[in-house]
Amino acid sequence: MALTMPAHMADHSKTATTDVIVEVRDICKRYGDVEALRNINLDFQRGKLTTLLGPSGCGKTTLLKIIAGLVPATSGEICINGKVVTGPGPERAFVFQDFALMPWATVLRNVAFGLELKGVSQVERERIARHYIGEVGLTGFEQKYPHELSGGMRQRVGIARAFSVNADVLLLDEPFSAVDEQNRRKFQEDLLQLVEKERKSFLFVTHSIEEAVYVSDRIVLLSPRPGRVSQIIEPLIDRSAAPDVIRRDKGYLDVVEEIWQGLRQYAE
Repeated sequence: MALTMPAHMADHSKTATTDVIVEVRDICKRYGDVEALRNINLDFQRGKLTTLLGPSGCGKTTLLKIIAGLVPATSGEICINGKVVTGPGPERAFVFQDFALMPWATVLRNVAFGLELKGVSQVERERIARHYIGEVGLTGFEQKYPHELSGGMRQRVGIARAFSVNADVLLLDEPFSAVDEQNRRKFQEDLLQLVEKERKSFLFVTHSIEEAVYVSDRIVLLSPRPGRVSQIIEPLIDRSAAPDVIRRDKGYLDVVEEIWQGLRQYAE
C-alpha cells in the first residue's frame, strides 16, 4: 500500500518532466542566522495532490510560500511549467490558513476579486464566482460578509476564490486547521471531489498525519529545521471506497502508523 523512499532517492530531476508542473531545485532559505530550508529538490506532478508534512518549524509553510512567489529563496530556483519564477503569478493561487478575506466585501466580491484584478468583465467574473461558490456549498450566501460566516464557511470562500482564477497550481496552507473535526472530515471529502473534478495540481500543508494520508497522492516528509526532504510516501488509497471504509482500512492505518513512527522522535 505504501511506497517509501529514502531522501537520496527522492530527486526526480533526471526523469522525464512531461508530467511535472512544479520543479524545486536546490532551494535554501535563511532568516538571518536561522537556516529554515536546506537543499530542497522536488518535482510536483500535474493533476496530483502532494502534501508537505513534518514537525513544527521544519519549513513546510516557508517552502509553500517560496513556490507561491510570496517569499524569496536564499538560493535555488522554482520552475512552473518549465519557466523560472521570480514572484507571484497567475498560474498559482494561494489559500491562506487565516482566510485572508476582505472584510468589507461580500462573498461574491471576495470570490470574484482575482478575476477583477485580471480585468474580467463584471458579468463574466460574477458568473464564474457564482459557479465556484456553488461548488464549495455556499449558494445563497453570495451577499453575506465574512463576519457573518463561520470559520469553515470563510475557508470555503477562500477555496472558491482560488479556484475562480483558473490557476494551474493551488497551494493550500493548513486550510482546515481552524474547523472542528466533523467539518474537517467533510472538507477533506469535498477537497477530493474538487481535485477529481478540476484536475488541478495541489500542494497542501498540514500537521495531521491522518489528513495527509487520506487526501494525498504523495506525501513529502520534511526533517526538523533546517528542513530537508526525508522521505516521499505514496499512500495509494483506493478512492472508490467509502470514506468510513478508507479510514478503517488496514492499509490506510498502516501508512499512518509508518509516518508516525518516522516523526515521533521529533514530537515535543
